[in-house]
Amino acid sequence: MLLRLGKNSKSANRRASVNTSLIGTYAHSLDEKGRMAVPSKLRIELGDPFYIACLSTKCLTAFPEEEWHKFAEKLSAIPQTALEAQRAVRMIFSSACKCEPDKQGRVLLPQVLREKTGIDKEVVVIGAYTRAEIWAKERWADFEKEAGGDAMASLSEFGI
Repeated sequence: MLLRLGKNSKSANRRASVNTSLIGTYAHSLDEKGRMAVPSKLRIELGDPFYIACLSTKCLTAFPEEEWHKFAEKLSAIPQTALEAQRAVRMIFSSACKCEPDKQGRVLLPQVLREKTGIDKEVVVIGAYTRAEIWAKERWADFEKEAGGDAMASLSEFGI
């Protein structure tokens, strides 16, 4: 993972020896231009630049650059003859954007992506280990209610 601490930092291009571990839940508001302040704890792990794509209509997914390239390679390996899968590949790549936080740590969430996921003003950003997810506040609340206290039970089939 390439860890950039800041544009003027002597350590800006230092390679991190630890694996990315995006965790936590953060509430934020978009400004009038549709910009979101990336939580500082996640900003370091996501790096600069990072990528945002719409993988579902529920939320946006943010990938550190290295994880994005791994994901993109897997998508690129899908045969052109797999028509339904290629439809999904097109949708993912066409929705993706490269993000470079400004000096205040903000990134623009494109209007088309905000519309697809119902993001208006209030957002919840969650860490999901190798990626982060950006949810409309209401959709995250609904998801939490649906998941309820039984979320761990669904992991038992995986030995967790």
